[in-house]
Amino acid sequence: MQSRFIALTLASLTLASQALAWGCIGQDCNDAANQIAFSVPQPEQAHKSAWDPTPGGGWQWSSCGTGDEVVSVDSIVVSPDPPVPGQNLTVRAKGTIKDEVSDGTFADVVVKLGLIRLLARRFDVCEEARANNADLQCPLSAGDYELEQTVALPREIPPGKFNVHVTGENQDGSNLVCLDLSIQFGFRR
Repeated sequence: MQSRFIALTLASLTLASQALAWGCIGQDCNDAANQIAFSVPQPEQAHKSAWDPTPGGGWQWSSCGTGDEVVSVDSIVVSPDPPVPGQNLTVRAKGTIKDEVSDGTFADVVVKLGLIRLLARRFDVCEEARANNADLQCPLSAGDYELEQTVALPREIPPGKFNVHVTGENQDGSNLVCLDLSIQFGFRR
């Protein structure tokens, strides 16, 4: 489940970055991303700007739950930090599943750039894992899990701080997870 959750989170970040990069805010961007181009102006000089995150400070996460969620995340580490548009991002995560996770489990993902909502979508966790050939598949039993996943970030991600709020519900109606993630992108050099 942990790898599926992280893959889902990464997928939501990728979808959000594509949504902003391709300019299709507030709609399903799967098809639009292939049709509309949007570019970000490059800085005039190669000096540090207010949009550039501090090394090691481009990614933050926190649990927003009460502690009774089915998935408990112990750590999430990304490399490189800060993430760089157009390059691979590797995510290493550790966590614990307290109860079985099977079909009927979903996650709600909301992605914002500042106060602007870019994406609000409900994902079927098990279906997403099957569709993306994840290493772990439903049903998952209780236990400790570790994940390392690498994704290619779109080059068109504009500078800014993206905030991701993830909640969900297990197939039995219990709270799945509650996470707040923040990722900051600077100008490409």
